[in-house]
Amino acid sequence: MSRSMLFPGIAFGVHPGLQHTEPAALQEVWRLVERLGFDWISVFDHLYAANGTSDADCLESIAMHTLLAATTQRVRCGCLVYVPSYRHPAILAKAAATMDIISGGRITLGLGAGWHRREYEAFGLPYESRPRRIRQMQEALRCVDALLNGAGPATVNGEFFRLDQARCEPRPVQSRLPLWVGGGGEQLTLRVAAEADGWNVAFVPPEVFRHKKAVLAGHCDERGRSVSEITCSVNIGLAWNEDDLLEQFGRNAEQSRAAVLHGSVQQMRDLIGAYVDAGADQINVAVRPRKGRGHRLDGFARLADVLGLVPLLSPSLEGVR
Repeated sequence: MSRSMLFPGIAFGVHPGLQHTEPAALQEVWRLVERLGFDWISVFDHLYAANGTSDADCLESIAMHTLLAATTQRVRCGCLVYVPSYRHPAILAKAAATMDIISGGRITLGLGAGWHRREYEAFGLPYESRPRRIRQMQEALRCVDALLNGAGPATVNGEFFRLDQARCEPRPVQSRLPLWVGGGGEQLTLRVAAEADGWNVAFVPPEVFRHKKAVLAGHCDERGRSVSEITCSVNIGLAWNEDDLLEQFGRNAEQSRAAVLHGSVQQMRDLIGAYVDAGADQINVAVRPRKGRGHRLDGFARLADVLGLVPLLSPSLEGVR
């Protein structure tokens, strides 16, 4: 349930990166974010830092997703997004079921096709063509759905994965554990997203989000379902000043600006409003600590104020633990 007084009905999340940080520091962030009234916290799935380079300073996602589930009490705990090329979907489903028990029923599982080629090469994983990776993601989605949400043992004889009367027990707490798909490819990825419970796309401006949601709606129509059955979400950036924008996005600062909260408080709220008007059900703010720095805790309190969130308690930056 949204705790925003300015944007009722819209869920707001924080998507802190797992690079250049430590578990204890992230726990501090997560606890504060939950107390500030956000609805969602998610991790990403990378083997290297998510900056397209050979920077390998990055925590592992299943371990951190589990820690997130154990550290928080109220927020939904998501991953945007797990890459099926990195682990068999049956192993992921087993981990997700356990996480759901730990969290008391607050896990959302996102799947994507992967993009960071250096990760694949460094860890000896084949970097297949994009259409093949998307087919693999679709097959993984169906495997995970059968294991977590199916009525009985799962059997799959697919192009990429096999299951033979596989059972995932103990069962998740949720009667249906939500499965999301991440990405914006209109002919392939969004067609897979039409099978899911949620869809997430990152760093697109509101008008592009509107268009892609319309494409998703068309794929849903082909399947005989409504796009309203799918939680449609977007990840956007955050920059408190021009220097911050340039430091985070470098040569891509100008092209990223349309999908980054920046400027005055009113300008930030106007951008949020544009995403709401474009059909976003959930808006996640992606923040990544740079090398040698942690997350600025006061920035999360400022962000909560921009969004009009009602905190659970009067949050203090002292003694967050």
